Amino acid sequence: MRSPIHIVDVERLSTWTRYRPGLCESCQANCCTMPVEVRLADLVRLGLVDPFEAEHEEVRLIARRLQKAGQIARYTAKSGVFTLPRRASGDCRYLDAASRRCTVYAQRPDTCRRHPQVGPRPGHCPYGARTARA
Repeated sequence: MRSPIHIVDVERLSTWTRYRPGLCESCQANCCTMPVEVRLADLVRLGLVDPFEAEHEEVRLIARRLQKAGQIARYTAKSGVFTLPRRASGDCRYLDAASRRCTVYAQRPDTCRRHPQVGPRPGHCPYGARTARA
């Protein structure tokens, strides 16, 4: 799955830009085309799992329910990591296609909150400048 944005090759870390404050304001959200790995606490924050369920239900059963409902793409029991599904375009399911902004920003997963401090190339991001709309 690839995003229709071809400004930067997200797969080639050498094309990434050193992060600096304010960079996100003019970006096309290329980071939102990468797989988003989350933990159970993130799913609770996103409202996909009830806090009571998270505390009292087996994680594998929660994962099975979420996967069946299409709310997660997969679950890796060994690491306790869930992967969120993406749209056919490769975009995160929570990215607004028109504005290129997160629709759940206040509830976003820790992976997103900590990017680009952590990730495949810490301190760098797959920055791609917004293009002017006609």
